[in-house]
Amino acid sequence: MDFAHQALVDNVPLTKRDMYYKDVPLFKAQGTVDRLVDDLAVTLGLERADLKIRAASKGLICGTGLTIHLLEGEAISINDLEGTLIPTGEIIERFELKGDISWVLVVEKEAVFQTLCRFQFASHRSLPGPGLIITGKGYPDVATRQLVKTLSDNLPAHIPIVALVDGDAYGLDILSVYKYGSHSLRHQNKKLAASRIEWLGIWASEISDLEIDLDTLIPITLHDEKKALAVLSRHTDTVPMKWRQVELTRMLHIRRKAEIEILSSSSSQKSNPLIHYLAHKVCHFIEMSA
Repeated sequence: MDFAHQALVDNVPLTKRDMYYKDVPLFKAQGTVDRLVDDLAVTLGLERADLKIRAASKGLICGTGLTIHLLEGEAISINDLEGTLIPTGEIIERFELKGDISWVLVVEKEAVFQTLCRFQFASHRSLPGPGLIITGKGYPDVATRQLVKTLSDNLPAHIPIVALVDGDAYGLDILSVYKYGSHSLRHQNKKLAASRIEWLGIWASEISDLEIDLDTLIPITLHDEKKALAVLSRHTDTVPMKWRQVELTRMLHIRRKAEIEILSSSSSQKSNPLIHYLAHKVCHFIEMSA
């Protein structure tokens, strides 16, 4: 509380990482700081930003036509060659979209995101129009969720917002955070949950159609099984029936999980199975949204 008070007095925002390093022996782990800050905000009936405390940004975005205007006057232009760090919502004045975009893709893993940047997938010729690609590098930070929520609330309904995550319990849990919100920040879920986002893949149920040998899938661990059972125990409001009955149940039955990287082991003769898979899926969602 002293750190928050000092940040408010000085009017200088403090990151949770800064707080942790101010007294490592006391906190012992970053997670301790995260929980204390969230608990303090809930107790006071405030948002974390009201305490001048924020998480360090980690999410990335690439694409064309989007400019992020900051309160201090700086303008950040997004490009389709490399990722741009997504700034925290507290310092953003507005978003400016120049030209039309046709789709938004949220990617679980940074390595996959970087691959898509390298291929300039955001403006790839196999797609009917340009798009935006976002990654939260695993479980997303608040800044990434705020951006996806803003796009979900403001983009026309014919522009699909889709997510590429691993076809396992952890991938679905990450997707659930984007779509329905998180337990730790449940008091902010209305402001952070992007209800429009849909699961593009990868699905365990489509492995055979992708000509991928089942034996090349990674066996699930005890942790995977426990996570799957925990997700299955949730209310159907946050775990749709397809996730529950088709994908997670199938994963537990075959004892294997479908990670995004498995696309590279496809026996398909396509030059780049990942690009082909995503282009096909994105086009499908664009057609479905029209």
